[in-house]
Amino acid sequence: MRKLAALAVTAVAAAGSLAVAVPARAAPDPAWLGANWLVQTGTTTLSTVIRTAGADRADLDNPDDGDTATGVALTGAGIGVALIDSGVSPVPGLNGAGKVINGPDLSFESQAPNLRYLDTFGHGTHMAGIIAGQDPVAGTGARFAGVAPGAHIVSVKVASADGAGDVSQVIAGIDWVVAHRNDPGLNIKVLNLSYGTLSTQPATLDPLAFAVEKAWEAGIVVVVAAGNDGFTANTLTMPAADPDVIAVGAADTRGTDARTDDVVADFSNRGNAARHADVLATGRSLVSLRSPGSYIDRTYPGARLSLTDDPGQRFLRGSGTSQAAAVVSGSVALLLQQRPGLRPDQIKKMLMSTADPIAGGDAYAAGAGQINVARAARTKSVPGAPQINAAATGLGSLEAARGGAYVYDSVTGTPLTGERDIFGMAWNPRTWTVASATKRSWIGGAWNGSTWTGTAWGTVLAGSKTWAPVIWTGRSWSGSSWTGRSWSGAVWSGRSWSSQTWTGRSWSGRSWSAAGWTGEPWH
Repeated sequence: MRKLAALAVTAVAAAGSLAVAVPARAAPDPAWLGANWLVQTGTTTLSTVIRTAGADRADLDNPDDGDTATGVALTGAGIGVALIDSGVSPVPGLNGAGKVINGPDLSFESQAPNLRYLDTFGHGTHMAGIIAGQDPVAGTGARFAGVAPGAHIVSVKVASADGAGDVSQVIAGIDWVVAHRNDPGLNIKVLNLSYGTLSTQPATLDPLAFAVEKAWEAGIVVVVAAGNDGFTANTLTMPAADPDVIAVGAADTRGTDARTDDVVADFSNRGNAARHADVLATGRSLVSLRSPGSYIDRTYPGARLSLTDDPGQRFLRGSGTSQAAAVVSGSVALLLQQRPGLRPDQIKKMLMSTADPIAGGDAYAAGAGQINVARAARTKSVPGAPQINAAATGLGSLEAARGGAYVYDSVTGTPLTGERDIFGMAWNPRTWTVASATKRSWIGGAWNGSTWTGTAWGTVLAGSKTWAPVIWTGRSWSGSSWTGRSWSGAVWSGRSWSSQTWTGRSWSGRSWSAAGWTGEPWH
């Protein structure tokens, strides 16, 4: 996976003129743009995914205290799913009261009031819809629902309009989720990371791996996309490479409802004997909510449904282990509503032991098979069920965690490299690991010695509980001042970026594990 850049588009519930922020950009990534935005075909609705996984048949009854079906379906009610991604736009299906809680915006766009918290890239909204989307009861026509429509999303935005975000922003986001998991009204029990890097160090050293392990130990089930480099990839991206978390590969339904002909999606990372996907979920051409005017929405109009199938043009199709991970995160929320006391190790064992194997599937790429939520919900949990893996120390390199991909300062053109974060603060792994392990890496709104965000919950924004922002002061990694920048000085014309914001650098979305945003019909 590659790191991304930092331009921004105002994501609104209706198309129109869009303001653009200009803090940083990514280097060209021809391999990704030319080969890895795979041309997908077909349309897979969430209702089909939910039905074939048995999520609609998962009963509220807890099998650990006897088998007395209640006839009440699980919805994930009360469970918070943290989504560290590109933000979530308040589109219908995600704009209900309490549906989305805006945690801190740690992205470059946090400095633009018209962009803050919004999904200008288009990835986070798609994931949020899969996990917990829910149309109101009132209205006509079919109602859209995610896998866990009763759950709520805690959005921590780290990526901008082209997906831009440094690994230091993701680590800071994970630390924030752990520190605030029990804040009133949050109840964060699941963390979705449809994200990965081509880290050049083992999970035992990587700081991303250390961060997700601390979340796991804190009782948060961490669900991570395995990566989209296909069967030739003999490793998983980081932090899916960490053996503790649930690494999710993608299945391809081949356009049918039956699982008997399903295969591992050809873009899903194969891995190796020591580490490969734990489970699979559908990841080909999933229909979920679009963020109108976002980068993905503008760049891949073919991913939308037809006017006949989607008169309101609310939806978008996407393929990748990103989408598969979101399906699993929603499924975990269902199981935790049923049995809120289950530990992450127990959830992982339950999903793997009840999965449907892929007939003739590759032993590595297929993992334990596709999750079967109905079967998992009927299965008694195993007390303890601890995993025994070598613990991550987190003492490795931040530079190695980036995997050779960088964000660039738009003023100076300087890439963010080396052992420093977006504020240019030195990275001391021994200091950070101690603070992270004791849930003290965040002091108010400060992380790693700089003020990144506010210190408390602020005003309600668009009906959502929202963490207070802060205006950045000081300097970026390049030494240029954060203040005085034109955070909203460019305008999207509806056709192309102006030369003021483009400068010839390529767009990239690789770190967010989406293999494609197209949608031709099945032939």
